[in-house]
Formats: sequence, C-alpha cells, structure tokens
Amino acid sequence: MDTELTVGDLIGLLLACDRDAPVRQAMNPFFPMAHRLAQVVQSVDETGQTVVYLAEGREADTQFGHLPPDVAVEPAWQSPVQAPPRRPRRTASRK
Repeated sequence: MDTELTVGDLIGLLLACDRDAPVRQAMNPFFPMAHRLAQVVQSVDETGQTVVYLAEGREADTQFGHLPPDVAVEPAWQSPVQAPPRRPRRTASRK
C-alpha cells in the first residue's frame, strides 16, 4: 500500500506554488476532470485516525471540465501523447 500524503506533506508541496493561484482537485483517473475546492474538513475515520478532507463546492460550476493533458500525465492517469510523425505528402501525377 502507498503511503498517504499528510497535511505536512501537502503544506510542503504547496509552499512551492504561487500563493495566489486557485486550488483545484484532479479527480477520476479514467475520465480526468478538474473540480474547484471549497472546504477543508477535519474528521475522524472508522479507525479513530484524524483525517483531513479537501471538499469540492456545491455550486453548478464546481466541475471545470477535462484536466489539461500534462496534469493527467503527471499522476500516470494517461500516457503522454505525441503527434504522429509527419509523412511526406503524396503528389498526384498527371498522365
């Protein structure tokens, strides 16, 4: 099992980011979408461990749409896609 990201880890990662940038959540690796975050909620899970949840908003525009391709590639949700190599164009021969 992978180690979970902690609040301390998240803070450390966020310190390298632009403080004025909006925060969005990337969701669903099979159909990658971007969502606006609205709340940070601390709770206790079924094992008694404290857990912090990043929650999306309830507004209709909470989901922005598809993730940019580079964002979907970073967590390995999608493979990098490159344009196919260009082939020389064929020219029509006149008879």
